[in-house]
Amino acid sequence: MRLFSLSSIKLTSVVLAASLLTACGFHLRGDYSIPEELDTMSLTSYDQYSTFTRMMRAQLRMNEVKVVPPSASVPNLHLLGESVGERTLSLYQNTRAAEKELTFRASYRVTIPDLGSREFSTSVTRSYLDNPLTALAKSVERDMIEDEMRSLAATQIVRQMARLKADIEAGTMMTGQELDEQKALERAQEQEQYQIQTIENNTNSLDIEQPLLEQ
Repeated sequence: MRLFSLSSIKLTSVVLAASLLTACGFHLRGDYSIPEELDTMSLTSYDQYSTFTRMMRAQLRMNEVKVVPPSASVPNLHLLGESVGERTLSLYQNTRAAEKELTFRASYRVTIPDLGSREFSTSVTRSYLDNPLTALAKSVERDMIEDEMRSLAATQIVRQMARLKADIEAGTMMTGQELDEQKALERAQEQEQYQIQTIENNTNSLDIEQPLLEQ
C-alpha cells in the first residue's frame, strides 16, 4: 500500500480544520468584536490624507467594517486630532539627552444616529535611545516608532469602539456621570414646574375668593 506523503497529510489536516471551524460558525474578524450597529460607518478626519487616517481606515477594514461616505443615517468616526510629545528620561555626561520617551495622543468622536455622540482619547508611549553620533539613523528610527504608535492607537480605537455595545443596548451615548447630571437636571426642572403650577393654582383661588371678601 502506498504511503501518503507528508505534504498530503498537511493539506488534509488544514482542510479538516477549516471544515470544523466553518461548521461551528467560527469566523475570523480581527481581534475585537465590533457591535453590529457599527458594521457600516463613515470615517472623517481633521486630515483625510494623513498617515494616521490611512491607518485607521485600514484597521476598520481589517475588522470587517464597511467604510462608506458620510451620511446622517450611518454611524461616523471622526478623528479630531493627533499629537506627539516627548520628554527626556536620561542624560549623557555632557548633558545631552540619552534616552527619550515619546507619547502619541489621538482624540476622536463616535456619532451614532438616534443615540448621540461621545468623544474619546487614546495614547501610546514608547522610549528610545538618542545617539547624537547617528543623528540620521535615529531620525529614521523615530519616524518608524511614531508610525508604530499610530498603528497601535488605531487598534486601541477599534477596541474602545467594541465597548460601545453596552451604550447601544442602553440606548444612549452618555457616560454614567452625564446620565446622573441629566436626571438631576430633569428632577430639578420637574420640581420647579410643580412649584410654578402650585403658585398659579393658589393665585387663581385668591382671585375667585376676592369678590366674596368684598361683599
